[in-house]
Amino acid sequence: MKVLAFSDLHGARNRAEAIVAASEAADLVIGAGDFCNMRQGLDDAMAMLAGITAPLVMVPGNAESHDELLAAAPKGAIVLHGQGAVVAGLRLFGLGYGVPETPFGEWSCDLSEARAAEMMAECGMADIMILHSPPKGVVDRTSTGQSVGSDAINAAIARIQPQLAVCGHIHDSWGKRGTIGTSEVVNLGPVPNWFEIDPQES
Repeated sequence: MKVLAFSDLHGARNRAEAIVAASEAADLVIGAGDFCNMRQGLDDAMAMLAGITAPLVMVPGNAESHDELLAAAPKGAIVLHGQGAVVAGLRLFGLGYGVPETPFGEWSCDLSEARAAEMMAECGMADIMILHSPPKGVVDRTSTGQSVGSDAINAAIARIQPQLAVCGHIHDSWGKRGTIGTSEVVNLGPVPNWFEIDPQES
């Protein structure tokens, strides 16, 4: 399956237009959170993505809440936050928000490590894990070199071993790739990222 994935659109029209254009060749499109800015402009961001005709699966970032994304999402889009779904023959599991809690204030939608671990506990198998926050120690470095990812997400990827785990959130690590066990981990950024994924056997 040809999978197109992106993160951290933050309302940028030129970025959205490039993603919509690229999506014409995709079997599945994934958005890994932060479609707007500080809880503002989500409807406009979703309108920009409405031209995507392939199946669209999203998780909320810390810039929008789960309920806000559910309400604004284009018709037919799937929003995951602690749930799984089978789309285009691929098993997906999604978890959004900032993990661990960010220092950004009341507008930021965050989860504690403990709550994130609870929400991922029932995921037994996935071809792709869609995350907003990166795993601790992998594609999670700030401009100062600090590792700010999630221990709970790292542990879940290590346990589940998806073929692919995608994230965003840490802008300084956009485009970075790493591995946890046999899983490829990619911090996407607001550009088209392409992957070829075959459904795993049960």
